[in-house]
Amino acid sequence: MSNVIQNRYEFVYLLDVENGNPNGDPDAGNMPRIDPETGYGIITDVCLKRKIRNYVQIIKNDQPPYCIYVKEKAILTNQQKRAYEALKIDPKGKTPDDIEKARLWMCQNFFDVRTFGAVMSLKDYNCGQVRGAVQLNFGRSIDVICPRELTITRMAVATEKEAEAQSGDNRTMGRKNIVPYALYRTEGYVSACLAEQTGFNEEDLALLWDALINMFDHDHSAARGKMCARRLIVFKHDSKIGNAPAHKLFETVRVKPCEGKPPRSFDDYKDNITTPLDGVLKGFSGVTVQNLL
Repeated sequence: MSNVIQNRYEFVYLLDVENGNPNGDPDAGNMPRIDPETGYGIITDVCLKRKIRNYVQIIKNDQPPYCIYVKEKAILTNQQKRAYEALKIDPKGKTPDDIEKARLWMCQNFFDVRTFGAVMSLKDYNCGQVRGAVQLNFGRSIDVICPRELTITRMAVATEKEAEAQSGDNRTMGRKNIVPYALYRTEGYVSACLAEQTGFNEEDLALLWDALINMFDHDHSAARGKMCARRLIVFKHDSKIGNAPAHKLFETVRVKPCEGKPPRSFDDYKDNITTPLDGVLKGFSGVTVQNLL
C-alpha cells in the first residue's frame, strides 16, 4: 500500500441535533443516551463510525479498495471468504502465513478494516485481527439534556383485526423520543504507527475528514431530526510518534456551556467556542492546527 500517512493526528469534532434522537438506547426504550449521574447526553463511538461507513459506502459505491466490512445485513464470514477466494487459500488447510495474507488482503480492500480495525478471527475463513489507525471517543453534550417522549398518531392500522377492534377509527398511537437541542463534542485519534500495519493512507485520511464534514447530509430521517457537523479542528504532529499529549491539545479547544436559558440552536454557542487559529499551535512545538469546518 502506497502513500501511508507519516504523521500522527488528533481532532476535535462538534456536532449538534435539533428535535431528534442522535443515538437511541435500545435498553431504555430507544430514549436518547444519557449519563444518569450528570444528565449529559452521550453518543457512542460506534454510532459515529456507522455514519462514516455509510458515507464512504455511498461515495465509493462499496468498491475496492473502499469496500465496507461492517454494513447493514452483512454476513462477516462471507466478507472474509472473499479474501480466501481471491488468494486461493484452502480454509481447511490454512496456515498462520495464510491468515496473515488474508488479513492484509482485508486491509487493502476494506476501508473500515484499515481505518477502525476489526476482529476477524472467526472459525471459518480466519483473517486475524486488525488494530485500526483511527479511534473515536464517546461524544458528550456540552450541557445537560432534557429528552422528551412525544405521543404521535398514525391514521391507519396494520390489520383488519385492529380496524374491527376500533370500529373503523383506524388510528394507532405511538411514541417518538427527541432531544429539543444539544451540541455534542467528541475527540479522535489517528495513529501513523498503526497506519503502517493497516495501510491507512493519505487518500483515506482525506476521505475521513470529508465524511465527518458531510455524513449527516446523507443520514437524514424522521427520527434523527436535524443533525449537523459544526466544527472539525485537526492537530497534525510533524512525526509518527507525536510532539504533544493528546489531552493537552484537546484542552486548547474550549466550548462554554450555555447559561441563563436552555440552548435551542447553535447560535447559543457559536460565539463561546474558542479554537486555535490555523497554523502553528502556540506552546506546542512541532504541532500544527487546521480548522476544516
